[in-house]
Order: sequence, then structure tokens, then C-alpha cells
Amino acid sequence: QVQLVESGGGLVQAGGSLRLSCTASGRTFSHYHMGWFRQAPGKEREFVAFISWSGGITDYADSVKGRFTISRDNAKNTVYLQLTGLKPEDTAVYYCAATMSSTRTLSRYNYWGQGTQVTVAS
Repeated sequence: QVQLVESGGGLVQAGGSLRLSCTASGRTFSHYHMGWFRQAPGKEREFVAFISWSGGITDYADSVKGRFTISRDNAKNTVYLQLTGLKPEDTAVYYCAATMSSTRTLSRYNYWGQGTQVTVAS
């Protein structure tokens, strides 16, 4: 069992930056690959970024590539998502999730956090 808690969301102006954190409980965090997803009002939840258990492999949605950076610190049981160059269309609830698979597929993620709101003002 893995429990995930996100933090770091907020209101920011377009072009600004935020760093989201997701802290996991349990001793097996380092066994899991981690992903970030987001869900805007009226839209489906979508993949944002992925990082392998070791941190050696990352993957990004085209819409955020070059602007967002995923990283992890297994000693702190934490995964991060650095958001830069924010746009109003990045406004969404951001969720972290854990999986044993190397995947972007939402249904393959077993554990989810409660989400943190990111709002980008134009």
C-alpha cells in the first residue's frame, strides 16, 4: 500500500513557475515508477510526466515538454514536478500516481494522491 500526498499548487501568472511535490508513505516508494497527471474542468484526466523508479528514464506529454521537469528523491520518498513557462491552459488539478509498469496509461497506475490545484492567470 502506498499513500500519496501532493502539495505546492497555487495561483500564478502566465509565464510563472511552481514546484509540485508528492510525498509517499511506506518503505517501497523506490520500487514504483511515478507519474503526474492533470485534469482540467470538463476534461478527462491526462498524462503529464513519468519517471522510472531509479530516475533514469523520464517521459513527457508533448504539451509540457521543455517546460516541465519531473524528478525524484527516493531518500525522501518524494517526486517533484517543476513547472515553468506556465500557460493558462495548464490550469488543472495535478495528481501524482504510482505504478509498477513503465507506462503513460492512466489505468495502469495503482495509487493516486488527492490532487493539488494549479491555476494560471492570463
